[in-house]
Amino acid sequence: MSQEVRGVVAPGKDEPVRVETVLVPDPGPGEAVVKVQACGVCHTDLHYKQGGINDDFPFLLGHEAAGVVESVGPGTTEVEPGDFVILNWRAVCGQCRACSRGRPWYCFDTHNASQSMTLAGGSGGSGGGTKLSPALGIGAFAEKTLVAAGQCTKVDPDVDPAVAGLLGCGVMAGIGAAVNTGQVGRGDSVAVIGCGGVGDAAVVGARLAGASRVIAVDVDERKLRQAESMGATHTVDARSADVVEAIRELTGGFGADVVIEAVGRPETYEQAFYARDLAGTVVLVGVPTPEMRLELPLLDVFGRGGSLKSSWYGDCLPSRDFPMLIDLHKQGRLPLEKFVTERIALDEVEAAFDRMHAGDVLRSVVLF
Repeated sequence: MSQEVRGVVAPGKDEPVRVETVLVPDPGPGEAVVKVQACGVCHTDLHYKQGGINDDFPFLLGHEAAGVVESVGPGTTEVEPGDFVILNWRAVCGQCRACSRGRPWYCFDTHNASQSMTLAGGSGGSGGGTKLSPALGIGAFAEKTLVAAGQCTKVDPDVDPAVAGLLGCGVMAGIGAAVNTGQVGRGDSVAVIGCGGVGDAAVVGARLAGASRVIAVDVDERKLRQAESMGATHTVDARSADVVEAIRELTGGFGADVVIEAVGRPETYEQAFYARDLAGTVVLVGVPTPEMRLELPLLDVFGRGGSLKSSWYGDCLPSRDFPMLIDLHKQGRLPLEKFVTERIALDEVEAAFDRMHAGDVLRSVVLF
């Protein structure tokens, strides 16, 4: 059996999204149907809409979400109906070489639901409709969605769903880039290049980890002020300053201990590389496009030492990190509410993409 819900579908490359009737099947073994309460509008959803991820249209967009488990399939042990959960797009397998070595955050065999959600009517696919490709295996711009049970992480229900859902992607990516990947320590200096949602989350993560100096870099004055409100101690306007020299000047002439690149472009990565101290760490959390290439003198890579890292989903382990971060938020130590710029309806997603592209919001959040 399937149930009909409303969902936001991207029908083709660069076409406007539209609200369609979606068929959600009953959960099979190891699957769960989640009644979505809130879902953030993430830049990755825009990438899907623009065809920047792949061309498996039509897409059911949305992935940064929280909600309540409605039903589970046979053999499901991770969650049960009634659980308040944050959805994640990397359900670890527990058996691959990374998991068996005690590093499940690097799991090489993450999985999603086996069944497909479909458009109502049409032909081909289960339920009699066109098969939908859920964004990052979630598809949460919908009243209900089908996911693998391992994609559900139970957290304290006494928290605003609009806030909790942000940990499902961008905020976790930024915090994790600082805490998990960059391993920022007490007294470290940190520079964050690119102060959108992920960059601001890296600022918050650096402060949580005890950084003494957090330098925010951007070309947008509004974003720099926002980064200050998140805890940045210094800002650099990249339109008028030499970014590398400015960061060095703010760190005693040495460079930052950790530089987090949250843009995903060769020119900003090069700035990050040269703005770190000797033996410092560069963390790439910004997502580049396939055609981008990086050229650095190999002697500089050797001579400067340190670490060049990429951060995939903040190297997070949802079962470990989500409950902890929700607890920190409830204690008043993690201002997740500052990331929510506006709360919108399902049919306002297309306009939210425009506001995001213009830099007018940190996060628009769809409420159900």
